[in-house]
Amino acid sequence: MEAIMRNMFQALGKSHSANKMAKRFGLRFGAARFVAGESIQQAIEAVRGLNSDGRLATLDHLGEFVFSEEEANESAEMCINTLEAIAASGVNSNLSLKMTSLGLDISKDLCLQNMRRILDCAKKHGNFVRIDMEDYEHCQITLDILHELRDEYDNVGTVIQAYLYRSEQDIRDLNGIHANLRLVKGAYKESPKVAFPEKKDVDDNYKKIIKQHLLNGNYAAIASHDEAVINEMKAFIRDMKISGDQFEFQMLYGIREDLQKQLVAEGYRVRAYVPYGIDWFGYFMRRLAERPANVWFVLKNFFK
Repeated sequence: MEAIMRNMFQALGKSHSANKMAKRFGLRFGAARFVAGESIQQAIEAVRGLNSDGRLATLDHLGEFVFSEEEANESAEMCINTLEAIAASGVNSNLSLKMTSLGLDISKDLCLQNMRRILDCAKKHGNFVRIDMEDYEHCQITLDILHELRDEYDNVGTVIQAYLYRSEQDIRDLNGIHANLRLVKGAYKESPKVAFPEKKDVDDNYKKIIKQHLLNGNYAAIASHDEAVINEMKAFIRDMKISGDQFEFQMLYGIREDLQKQLVAEGYRVRAYVPYGIDWFGYFMRRLAERPANVWFVLKNFFK
């Protein structure tokens, strides 16, 4: 039953018609738990609240369905506006983005043009930009673009997903540019031809690539809500005498608030991934697919 629900939410998250319908209702029925708001002002206030209790943030203006150059340029402008709002407000937050929202599926050149505009703005304000990893078909081109951008910018990194067979080799390759990486298990539905189908194999590979990346001396954003993984990484970091300046723990906005605050109290750097914007539906569906138990939270809100 859980697998059926997971597949259903993943399919809904890719549905253009479902996304369009969701916009009519706004952040209702529980989505506001995971999404900071539809406006940049709401997102900045959410980050301010996180900063007040010692947490950092990375803001992501949600948008995954871009079909024209005009829409891609508008999405890039929203990323720039987000960076400007972060700087103007004084909150402590990076920027995360998806390159499909910047026109990657239209033209690589268009996407690069928009990425350079965004990175120039981030550099002006001394900020950092994280390129989110999307589904498998976008993996190689994302890494190709990262390599190209790293020839010009040092304030950009990406994400590696542990459920892909290729990720261990990608970690080795990215060591050549000392990439700042956010390391995750992975949230997209992928074929067993390219991804581990069993949870245990994903978990084992996840811990392996984190350790590999840290031992290479590179910055790791350890993105997990799994306490067993977090505790193992804390012990590894302590045993290997890895500096606190080389890593941070990351979690999603609205998930495991207790654990986020506990890690801050223990002296660890913690960053919350804070999404906002009107195109929230695909992100929300992936959160439900990751943990179908969240559906009961949504249903309770629906019937209130």
